[in-house]
Parts: sequence; structure tokens; C-alpha cells
Amino acid sequence: MPVSREIHLVRRPEGMPSPKDFALVEASAPDARDGEVLVQNLYMSVDPAMRPRLTAGQALNEAMMGGALGRVAQSRSDAFAVGDLVSNRQGFREYFVSDGKGLTKLNPDPDLPLTVHMHALGMTGFTAYGGLLFIGQLKEGEQVFVSTAAGAVGSVAAQIAKIKDCYVVGSTGAEDKAAWLRGEVGLDAVINYKETPIRQALEEATPKGLDVYFDNVGGDHLEAALRRMNTLGRIPVCGMISGYNSGQSPVRNLSNIIYSRVMLRGFVGTDFMHLYGDFQRDMAAWLKAGRVKYQETVLQGIAEAPAALIGLMEGRNSGKMLVKLAD
Repeated sequence: MPVSREIHLVRRPEGMPSPKDFALVEASAPDARDGEVLVQNLYMSVDPAMRPRLTAGQALNEAMMGGALGRVAQSRSDAFAVGDLVSNRQGFREYFVSDGKGLTKLNPDPDLPLTVHMHALGMTGFTAYGGLLFIGQLKEGEQVFVSTAAGAVGSVAAQIAKIKDCYVVGSTGAEDKAAWLRGEVGLDAVINYKETPIRQALEEATPKGLDVYFDNVGGDHLEAALRRMNTLGRIPVCGMISGYNSGQSPVRNLSNIIYSRVMLRGFVGTDFMHLYGDFQRDMAAWLKAGRVKYQETVLQGIAEAPAALIGLMEGRNSGKMLVKLAD
């Protein structure tokens, strides 16, 4: 019966989360019973969508939830064998027991690092893929803007748009990230919104307007994009990180949706699960060919999980934020 360290939310954050909002707790992980498995998590994912749940949804004084990749350490289930790799939503803990519900067996590609299944070849990449191609109805050669284009979702969305021969503008808030987007990813224009106001910079970077805006930010980015949308443009809304801590993401020109007949639609990955097979085929090929590049920020140990979440909200990560829990 191993000891499992867990991260609990002990108080609701006001604004930016603080280390004092979390606690590291030790708990005994019970042995698997008939029909169950004991899973040891190897990596856990840290994502912007976790922030709203800290205000409402995540129970206090319980292990937090989040995406993770684990290994079956003990099995009394016919569906799983010891050593199987499984994706799950039981992050923020080192061990857990499951009856198999919510576990997806992973057959990792031997030609790719295991961690890509946590981002570009996992739900992060799938969110970008379906959000852009299915919700955003992207067509080849269009004019595209992606906010937080150096992030885990944004970077994949921007590169898929480039693969589709689009003119792609990306925004980020740090010069090292901007340099990566220009040099490694090869975007047509990159905006550092902390150096140049987003409204002015986007106008200069989009002489032909915008057909698709992949929105991860909301607020001033969405407002700037609405000014540049072409008739019948599409805005798939993946996130609104600008308002996660403040609770506000004001946009003053939503009427542009009417005049330009713009489609603005929020979405989640489960909206297009019928595309998952196509995504896995396409993304694996793009990764192996070097057409999709990625960055990872990996913190070591469960105790670093709160710092990882806070660092993500402050933009201190490059690409996907992960916490490594075990070898």
C-alpha cells in the first residue's frame, strides 16, 4: 500500500492563485480490489482551464483533478495489465485506484517521446486540430490570427494553419517566445502585445483582414480581432485566459459580429470526437516530419504542481506545462 502525495485546494483564490491556496497532503493508496487497478501517475498536465474550477467546481480539501499519464502498478482487472500506460483525469496525485472508468489505454508511438501524448498528440493538440478545422472551418490560403500562439494549444493551431498554406499571425507576451514563433515555427507575423498595443499591431499585421481568429485570450485580443474580421469570418473560442483571474473579459465591439456576419462559437474537445482517428494519423505524421514543433516546460515532483499552475497563469512556461511525478 504505497503512500500517495496529493495536492488539495484549501481555499478559493482571489485573483491570481497563491501557494497558500494549496496544500501537499499524504494519503495511503489502497490495494486494488476485484475489477480494479492501482495506477501510478508519471506525468500530469497543467492547463489554463483549471483556473475557473478553483473559483467554482473544484471541491476544497480534496485531491485536485487534472489530466495525467500513468502506469498500471497493480491489476485485478481483465481490461488492464501491470505496466499498461493509461491516460486519466486523476492528476495532482501520485497514485489512485480505479475501476477502469475514465482510463484510456495508451499505445505510445515508439518513434516519438512519451510526453507528446500529453500535448501535441494528446487532447491539447486535438483541441487545436478540431477547433481550427471543424469549429473554425479553416480553408487553405486564409488569413488567420492565433492568440497565445506559443502556448500548448495555440502553437499547434498556428502550425496547422501554416500546413494549410494560410497567412498566420500569432501573439505572445515575451520576446523569447516571439523569437521561437518567428524562427522555429515560421509564422508570417508575430506580435509581442506587451511591447506594442494589440489593436495597432494586429491592424498592421493583417492588411487583408482576418478569416479565422483562434481565440485563447478574450478581452482586448478578441476586441482587436473583431475589428479585422472579414465578412463571414469565424472565431472558434478555445479560452479566455485574460479574464480567468479577474473574472472580467470586456469586449466593446461585439456588434461587429452582426455587420460582418461573423460566427463566434465556444467549444470543447468532445465536440468533435469523430475526428480523433484522423487527428492521430495527421499529427503523428506531422511530428515525425518536423512540420509541427513543440516546447515543454517540465517541473519535477508533485510538490511543484501549485507552482506549475501559478507559473502557467503568469506566462512563465514555454509550450506545454507538465509536472513529472515518476520515471
